[in-house]
Amino acid sequence: MTTRAVVTGVGHYLPDRVVENAEFEATLDTSDAWIRSRSGIERRHFAAEGQTTSDLATRAARAALTDAGLEPDDIDAIIVATSTADLTFPSVATMVQAELRMMHGFAFDVQAVCAGFIYALSTANSMIISGQAKRILVIGAETFSRIMDWTDRGTCVLFGDGAGALILEPQEGEGTGADRGILATDLNSDGRYRDILYVDGGVSTQNTGFLRMQGKEVFRHAVEKLASTATTALAKAGLNSDQIDWVVPHQANIRIIAGTAKKLGLSMDRVVVTVQDHGNTSAASIPLALSVGKARGQIKPGDLVVTEAIGGGLAWGAVVLRW
Repeated sequence: MTTRAVVTGVGHYLPDRVVENAEFEATLDTSDAWIRSRSGIERRHFAAEGQTTSDLATRAARAALTDAGLEPDDIDAIIVATSTADLTFPSVATMVQAELRMMHGFAFDVQAVCAGFIYALSTANSMIISGQAKRILVIGAETFSRIMDWTDRGTCVLFGDGAGALILEPQEGEGTGADRGILATDLNSDGRYRDILYVDGGVSTQNTGFLRMQGKEVFRHAVEKLASTATTALAKAGLNSDQIDWVVPHQANIRIIAGTAKKLGLSMDRVVVTVQDHGNTSAASIPLALSVGKARGQIKPGDLVVTEAIGGGLAWGAVVLRW
């Protein structure tokens, strides 16, 4: 028998404020048609004044707990993937722990930008397999609207705020690709490419900074690296792309999503796409899409799901799991 980390609940939260592409036309040399054609994004959600990443994360966590039929006391650990924490410290995860009134276990953050949820999911998987925790709440949450340069039309129209969460717990499997749960993970990074996607500020520089991106360079790396990491993760699981039911990619850009699907030999009707409604929510985008995909009736028990993401670092990776 083999211990697998199985998804038992999923949920998400989006701020109330919806920002359509047309809103940017008043302040930028852009248009709804321009944004759609280059990104596939139609709208995104922005956090309200005073609404923080931990607020969004807590709401997504509660939705996942409800979906799983669990209470906070049933959770042993919380891992939050984010690049936009409320404070330098403490972690967003401990803030969520406090809001949920979870008085036991442990909580910490993971920072790998848009690949953060993949890293957090891989970490949680390892902890469950090793017996360090029984049930782990894994959250991706971001308020990227706080680090936008509103004069840069190449970046500020692409990002949104939101949070998604899922719950993992151990179940015994046969050790084959037919098992439910996480079947394989693949993580990568290459710091040589830090200058193509970064924030030009931080604690050490005493400046919050803004997100900076070389879009063409990011696109060039994204399609190749995402297809490669997904293929590697599938091989680790003893599976191939023909067996995939759903790809749930990082929702950055519809052209990257489509290009990756093509490299994997998959049609777009096997890809969960939410970028049109949420924009790029960084570490929140995959759990958000998983939650929406389940709510739509796309992702069903027993489906083979591949998730993959790439973000600043560069950092990228993939997880293969059976729902």
